[in-house]
Amino acid sequence: MSTIATSEDLRKAIKQLELQQATEWPLLKEELLKTAASLKPINILKSTFKEAVTLPDLKTGIVNTAIGLTTAIVAKKLIIGRTFNPISKLLGVLLEVFVTNKVTKNAEEIKSVGSNIMKKIFNQPGEAEINHNGTLL
Repeated sequence: MSTIATSEDLRKAIKQLELQQATEWPLLKEELLKTAASLKPINILKSTFKEAVTLPDLKTGIVNTAIGLTTAIVAKKLIIGRTFNPISKLLGVLLEVFVTNKVTKNAEEIKSVGSNIMKKIFNQPGEAEINHNGTLL
């Protein structure tokens, strides 16, 4: 903005600022309404869910977690069984958490080993199998 030296310059500057305010006020109001709508809890949940669904590793993470939880529940049932002893129940919960964490973190290796075992079990006799190094098994 130029230097204001006279009252006429002041009137021109005021008119210019009023015009600027008139054009920018509706835009500001619209942005304010958009911001208020985006901060509503339901919209925050929606946007978070949309972001989570679009993550490429979500499906893998869900599968790995499901494998971990299933393995943990089976391990707990096999080792602890049904009990009414509070200490055994606590040990069962700790075992479940431990197994879930270990299996979830190593799910890819466990899937690979399981896949190899299944191939060996269901492989037809006489069929040659080649491992990842390219050698016959």
